[in-house]
Amino acid sequence: MSFFQSLAAAFKGEAVTPRAPLGRSFVSPWIAASDWRGDSARGPINYPVAIREAYLRNPVAQRAVRLVAEGIGGAPVRASQPELLALISETSAGQPLIETLAAHLLLHGNAYVQVLRDADGVPVELFALRPERVTVIPDAGGWPAAFAYKVGEKAMRIEATDDFGRPNLIHVKHFHPLDDHYGAGCLEAAEEAVAIHNAAAGWNRALLENAARPSGALVYDPGEPGAALSADQFERIKAELTAAYSGMGNAGRPMLLEGGLKWQALALTPADMDFATLKAAAARDIALAFGVPPMLLGIPGDNTYANYREANRALWRLTLLPLAGKVLSALAEGLSGSFAGAALSVDLDAVPALAEDRERLWAQVSGADFLSAEEKRQMLGFGLGIGEVAA
Repeated sequence: MSFFQSLAAAFKGEAVTPRAPLGRSFVSPWIAASDWRGDSARGPINYPVAIREAYLRNPVAQRAVRLVAEGIGGAPVRASQPELLALISETSAGQPLIETLAAHLLLHGNAYVQVLRDADGVPVELFALRPERVTVIPDAGGWPAAFAYKVGEKAMRIEATDDFGRPNLIHVKHFHPLDDHYGAGCLEAAEEAVAIHNAAAGWNRALLENAARPSGALVYDPGEPGAALSADQFERIKAELTAAYSGMGNAGRPMLLEGGLKWQALALTPADMDFATLKAAAARDIALAFGVPPMLLGIPGDNTYANYREANRALWRLTLLPLAGKVLSALAEGLSGSFAGAALSVDLDAVPALAEDRERLWAQVSGADFLSAEEKRQMLGFGLGIGEVAA
């Protein structure tokens, strides 16, 4: 029950059931950590650094996020009013709303939408805020009363609702069992796999720059028992080898050794060179964290699905539709004060990946003679009303 509902109930003499208090948190959970890879000692991961390591440097994580976010952003939407559909379909500051919210939910676990209204209180623009800049400001009971949006040294306070009880900011979040105010993102679950994948890529690059094998070993053989190189001699030889014979540009260069030094070539075993398997395993873990079938990312060795069509259908059923439903339901609930009976959903009949499933459903519903026309419409997902449109 909101504050205004509680106030109205108090004037009517109705009993008001108090809400249980929540844990109060004044700091975004992404700010406290010093390293991007979180643990129990450091706390959550550092979000900006994690974004650079995963989304900007790791091709698997970026492709997985874009596959899900762009799929949801391009999904056909059915709305209860044309004005509502037009509002959520417009871009704000160059960013498509639904796609941006889906990406924020995947990476951060939280998505925030600021509702901008005109002088009459009608929503005219929806703007997605960067989640790492938003902090929940709770009341005495721990429930969100306002939000702080901080950019550099500047901070802005956004009240949770306006004077009429309509939300000024819509907060969409994934479930987090240990936090009352912030959701858990997929990036936090994938951070170890991302670190392994990036480390394997760096190791492979280092091997390629060094002719894909270790250089070898210098063996000092002076012919006298107990003789050894001095510290200065050892450091000089090591520096000369690094400068003249290491790196991709010096691959294959002949080596000239002084008396008493013998070169012993070394090579990695096939098991040591099998970093491709390690990278593929890490890539599968990344795809699993973001809910994308590995086959759609071109990861070798994954035969879970018989073909791309089945994998694409699984992506829609298991990842895209649940996430799209979460985002659209939150937007419809947040805008219900301005659009009576607001409802948003994905038009399943317009999704090519689900065409076979929908065709079977249509045939089954059409053949059910014991159902009325209205019941058939509801089973097929046409319960939004007369003003429903698809785009």
